[in-house]
Amino acid sequence: MTVAAQPNATPATKGWMFLTNHAHVLLAIVREPTARLRDIATSVGITERAAQTIVADLEAAGYLHRERVGRRNAYTINAAGRFRHPAEADHHIGDLIHLFTNPPRR
Repeated sequence: MTVAAQPNATPATKGWMFLTNHAHVLLAIVREPTARLRDIATSVGITERAAQTIVADLEAAGYLHRERVGRRNAYTINAAGRFRHPAEADHHIGDLIHLFTNPPRR
């Protein structure tokens, strides 16, 4: 099976990546809890429809809660949620959030 390279992709983004789009969307929401789906999609590099589907997946699985505030949504993350894959099920998604939102210690 051959996978076509993305035309505007840099060498770092061609092929596979360690984090899924679900993880990228979750982290985008952590960084900006009132972001519009359009902004989330742009930051992740996916379509707005894909971002909407992923947010719905994350909400249905209990990883986030969406609340309407005025004309926007505000998201609350459930950092106590566990990873879905059995190999990581003993970890909370808060561990991932901490890894990508806190500056590294030196």
